[in-house]
Amino acid sequence: MMHTVTIPPDAQIAPLLRGYTIAVAARRRQTIVATVIVIGCFWLASIGAEVNPQQFWSKIGNFTSYFGRLLHLDNDAYVWTDPAEWFWGLAKWSRLLGETILIAYVGTITGAVLAFFGCFVSTRNMMRNAFPRMVMRRSLEICRTVPDIVFALIFVVAFGLGALPGVLAIAIHTTGALGKLFAEVVENIDMKPVEGIAATGGSWFAQVRFGAVPQVLSNFASYSLLRFEVNVRGAAVIGIVGAGGIGQEFIVAIRQFHYSDVSAILVMIIVCVMLIDGFSERVRHRLLSGGEH
Repeated sequence: MMHTVTIPPDAQIAPLLRGYTIAVAARRRQTIVATVIVIGCFWLASIGAEVNPQQFWSKIGNFTSYFGRLLHLDNDAYVWTDPAEWFWGLAKWSRLLGETILIAYVGTITGAVLAFFGCFVSTRNMMRNAFPRMVMRRSLEICRTVPDIVFALIFVVAFGLGALPGVLAIAIHTTGALGKLFAEVVENIDMKPVEGIAATGGSWFAQVRFGAVPQVLSNFASYSLLRFEVNVRGAAVIGIVGAGGIGQEFIVAIRQFHYSDVSAILVMIIVCVMLIDGFSERVRHRLLSGGEH
């Protein structure tokens, strides 16, 4: 079946083309101005941060050569030519890596529980009283603003070396991060079930338990799993300051210039994080799809 298209006369098309040309020119000018502003801000920020491109290019060889040394054993052979020598400390490193995962796990669970109880107080739709809402929001901001490695340093001084400072640091930072994410989920729930429970005389806890929690539980679990992935990496880093796990062994290998040990530990951490990422991603998708159904 054929369709005929009627082409309007040139006199009618000309004003439309002029308007289109003007709009395109204005959009291009806006793009050019925005690009110039971004480049200018980047240049000013580089000056303020004392970024020296010349130094970067002159020293980049040290960066690449360091990675070259990571691929060689003490006898100058490539690391993959002798896996037994490369992973000579596999048993010890595996135990420390397991400790890192446990630190991240306990810290994530603790932070998720605290964030769960705090997020409902920090939302406008669930907490009408402004004072407790403000206190909880500021508390969560403090928890997520201070880096976890700073918390780890404080707790190492207070409690000594070991896993406890790492768990506490991960838990506090996780509380702030998940508290923010949980609160955003709660603020977007359907308020009809909550209002229905309130209309029947239900308490605030009943409104949260039966009106809000069933709507947000799958999202909470998904965000907690995502945070666990992040915390595994964080637990490996805070171990550098003595908060337990593989990080302490990693920094010792770096300071003693045991390059093959550094690369072996890096490979173990990368493989571990990849496995956890893949597993938790599948679980998150199942949780979210189940929540939709």
